[in-house]
Amino acid sequence: MKGSRPILENPLRLIVIGVLLLVCAGGILAIVERQSLVAELEQQSAILHRLASQRADQHDAHMTALSAIAVAADSARHELFLDVAATISRFYPRIDEVQLVPLFHEGESVGTERLDPALAETIRAAAMTSDGSIALLPHPGKPHHYIMVKRSPNSATARYGLMLGIDAKRLLDEEGSFWLQPGIALGLSLPGRQKLTIYGETPQTIRFSEPLGSASQPLILQTGMEIGLADLFPPVKTGLALLAVTLAYVTTLVMLRQRVRTRRALEQARLSALDSRLAHASRVNTLGEMASGLAHELTQPLTAILAQAQAGRRLLMRGDMAALAPTIDDTVTQARRASAMLERFRNWSRPQHGSVSTFDLREAVANVQALLEPQAVQRGVQLVFDVPTTPVPVAADPIEMEQVVFNLVRNAIEATGSAGSGGRVSIHLRQDASHPMLEVADNGPGVPEDLRPRLFTPFTTTRPDGTGLGLALSQRLVERASGEITLVDSDAGATFRVSLPRQPEPLEVKR
Repeated sequence: MKGSRPILENPLRLIVIGVLLLVCAGGILAIVERQSLVAELEQQSAILHRLASQRADQHDAHMTALSAIAVAADSARHELFLDVAATISRFYPRIDEVQLVPLFHEGESVGTERLDPALAETIRAAAMTSDGSIALLPHPGKPHHYIMVKRSPNSATARYGLMLGIDAKRLLDEEGSFWLQPGIALGLSLPGRQKLTIYGETPQTIRFSEPLGSASQPLILQTGMEIGLADLFPPVKTGLALLAVTLAYVTTLVMLRQRVRTRRALEQARLSALDSRLAHASRVNTLGEMASGLAHELTQPLTAILAQAQAGRRLLMRGDMAALAPTIDDTVTQARRASAMLERFRNWSRPQHGSVSTFDLREAVANVQALLEPQAVQRGVQLVFDVPTTPVPVAADPIEMEQVVFNLVRNAIEATGSAGSGGRVSIHLRQDASHPMLEVADNGPGVPEDLRPRLFTPFTTTRPDGTGLGLALSQRLVERASGEITLVDSDAGATFRVSLPRQPEPLEVKR
């Protein structure tokens, strides 16, 4: 199985993740700043719109008062009208021109300043065609101005055309410091979208556009804001935000690494305990096999000594050599005693039945993988595990089954690793309709033909430093679980197959 380098141990990936986090933080900061600027623009625009609407409503009141004075005054004298007009211009500087134009040329025009004849005709035409509402027109002689024209009296018998000249810029005076910032634009337009006044170029992306709340002067108030990188990324705020993200990222990495170290320490402790347990079981079982082998080798000579001693005693009993009888009896007694001791030693050293339980055979394979992968990497051997995704239940001693898998995989690693790099050991675990099956195959030199008949006999080995007890012990443990272990014929290397009886009860997987 090919291992991948953990992310926490890959500096390049950590740097890339850190950069991505900083980019995301910058993007979020830009979105928040943009929404904040738009919200402030909308708030300030609403305040300015309300103020300009109130000022526009004042113009209606002034025109009503001036119209009443013009109608009530003597047609030849308009001193009161001019006094009121001058007072209005003085207190409301945005109203910088007031004109009273006769509709039928029965008198001269009266106003706060000299009236251009062309403007007089424009006022007269607007008043005569009026349906009673106030006419809004751009001032022909003054930029950023518009005129309000109303007939006086406001009836079919009107005699005058009353005009107020409004400075649109001064209509927006005292709007506040917000509108003096760079990149801020505002202006007024006539209902026909003809611009009267504008500060800066109104951006097309962020715009507030709404008519004033005056029935007679529905001028369009337009505001806008040009947002640049400096607005989206304020230096101080951006620096603090990126510093906070960096500190949080580093703190998270430190915590995750500490957690990984803790998990590794726990896993190493578990593997060490498992290794010690398997090593102990291996030593005890090896001792049992060794005792069994020694007993087998010594039983025949001891039996021959016993038979010869008994025969000698019978021969002596036929003659007159009674003095030799106690010696012969002692020989027989000692021989029997030695035989009994060897029998007891063999019984003591034989592995006893462990606790049989139903377990998932995949766990034993996983434990062996964790124990032997470092050894395989050191020898340049590739381990390939083919394990099903569903449990493989068997009824046996878990320690003994781990010992079997451990012996087979270790033997395969030693057989392939001795030939140099390029060794490969495949471990296949499957469960067919009849029984679970485990196969351990390698691409090593294989098993010689003359060794195959006694392959599972104790002390049979092809390695100079081998004990020859691993396969014999594995066979005994598999047979104890009512299974079978065999050497499968193969074209290259060696393949050992372990077949175990199928567990009828379903295995409850722990979650």
